[in-house]
Amino acid sequence: MPDPYKTLGVGRLATADEIKKAYRKLAKKLHPDLNPGDKKIESQFKEISAAYDMLSDVEKRRKYDRGELDDNGNPRAGFQAGGPWGNGRPGQGGGRARTAKDFGLDEGENDEIFKDFFGFGRGKSGFKMRGADVTYRLEVEFIDAALGGKKRLGLADGKTLDVTLPPGTEDGSQLRLKGQGMPGQGGAPNGDAFVEIGVKPHPFFERDGLDILLECPITLNEAVLGGTVQVPTIDGRVALKVPVGSNSGTQLRLKGKGILNPKSKLRGDQYVRFVVTLPAQIDADLEAKVREWAKAHPYDVRAKFTS
Repeated sequence: MPDPYKTLGVGRLATADEIKKAYRKLAKKLHPDLNPGDKKIESQFKEISAAYDMLSDVEKRRKYDRGELDDNGNPRAGFQAGGPWGNGRPGQGGGRARTAKDFGLDEGENDEIFKDFFGFGRGKSGFKMRGADVTYRLEVEFIDAALGGKKRLGLADGKTLDVTLPPGTEDGSQLRLKGQGMPGQGGAPNGDAFVEIGVKPHPFFERDGLDILLECPITLNEAVLGGTVQVPTIDGRVALKVPVGSNSGTQLRLKGKGILNPKSKLRGDQYVRFVVTLPAQIDADLEAKVREWAKAHPYDVRAKFTS
């Protein structure tokens, strides 16, 4: 094993707390249960464990710093060894299995480190490890996100998850499905699944907080004479009265036709903005009538530009 200080990435004057933090950080990254089948990672984990074994024990660390123990924790020639790192004969290490105490920990502290930082602990039957969390992305339609409902998410292994969308789900929001992640080991709980929601743009609805915006084209005659038009909402089509003399930009409110507020349980509104739209083709009859009307009724719509 290399120099235990270098293995953990700490200086020789590092405090016990700094050594513990360095070990925790490396163990979280290099634990074999998180890297199954990777022999290099397994070897590195053994090295950091042995390094922590040495430096977390005050007496062993002192002996190492004085040169009584080599990098592997074995007594150097000329020094009398004993205890858990030796068998009373210089230059030979003990042959027994290492315990939590050999790592400078009692059983409770060992479990606490692995449970708090890695999600698993050592029980009587071996390591218990909480399952890893997984993240998915689910694309949903605008109306499904606005009204809520169930959507089915396909997983990489061919299985599916049913995801419940709360009413008013926003683009980029994340849902947590408890226990739907990777399975735990040794009786530990499963991880969680986190589903990031992507809301697809709608052809004509636009969301503004809890409100919905809609541009509604109206004809020239509807703008001048008024009338009733059918407009879409997330709940279906409704009749809306166009006031006489409506212009592009005239806006009406449909109260309670917006997005549900999850806290107040009240819905926002839908705002309908009229856009006066001419026919695709201007025929001779319309052109003649407009010319005649304009000649008799001139008006300036850009007077403010010259004031």
